[in-house]
Amino acid sequence: MKVVGVRFKKAGKIYYFEPLDDKTEAGQPVIVETARGIEYGYVEIPLKEVEENELVLPLKKVIRFATDEDTVKNEENRSREKEAFDICIEKIKKHNLDMKLVDVELTFDGNKIIFYFTSGGRVDFRELVKDLAAVFRVRIELRQIGIRDEAKMLNGIGICGRTLCCATFLSDFHPVSIKMAKDQNLSLNPAKISGICGRLMCCLKYEQDVYEELIKDLPKEGDLISTPEGEGEVLSVSVLKRTIRAAVRSDPKKDAQIGFFAPEEIKILKRRKRTKEESISKEDLKEIMD
Repeated sequence: MKVVGVRFKKAGKIYYFEPLDDKTEAGQPVIVETARGIEYGYVEIPLKEVEENELVLPLKKVIRFATDEDTVKNEENRSREKEAFDICIEKIKKHNLDMKLVDVELTFDGNKIIFYFTSGGRVDFRELVKDLAAVFRVRIELRQIGIRDEAKMLNGIGICGRTLCCATFLSDFHPVSIKMAKDQNLSLNPAKISGICGRLMCCLKYEQDVYEELIKDLPKEGDLISTPEGEGEVLSVSVLKRTIRAAVRSDPKKDAQIGFFAPEEIKILKRRKRTKEESISKEDLKEIMD
């Protein structure tokens, strides 16, 4: 089927729609119908063909290309969102609710306002919804989000010195595990492998496929190996250089010598189990995992 990909927010998810015509180009503002109502978005992926089994049918169609009036209305909606944010903050304080307002979104047709918030637990916001509905006289939706989504909406600077990946170009959050940090020989200190959201950094996923391929035939630190110079113990492994540093004893009566070997030069005799002290603690693991 012929489709176009439309994005509604920067670094937001891309949704497929049936194209209006064959002249749809990337960057064009369009008006589309979504589950939330009529929305204003931008064509991110121009006309392309996609297998039908990859789509959620039936596809909604692009209603029209956005006009200058639509663009002005969209900008006015952004201003109204800022006003709604301030009003909601006052109402939250009034009802003394344990919640943090993160963002406000007004649908293009102005029929619904969505308030995104974070909280440590469940929040009874029924009275808050009544107050907001009395002020705005439209449908009110309060949606609780996680701290990863909060970081994506608010943006910030990561420990690398660049703006957050999730707020810049990542459309979806991919699963990230502590095993990725171990495979890449990174420090298991939560402060060094966690993003500003407090969860494992998304960038751990970027090179993981390469590391998994490279470490298939590599020993781990502490393994006993056989080398051309004798048996020894692995001291460290450089995954990218594919070099194994080991303490090798060619003669039982002599001291062990440090040597460097390629994977094809060694044979793993015995793998050493990691001790609890060498592994990340359960408390630290719980702190940085979803």
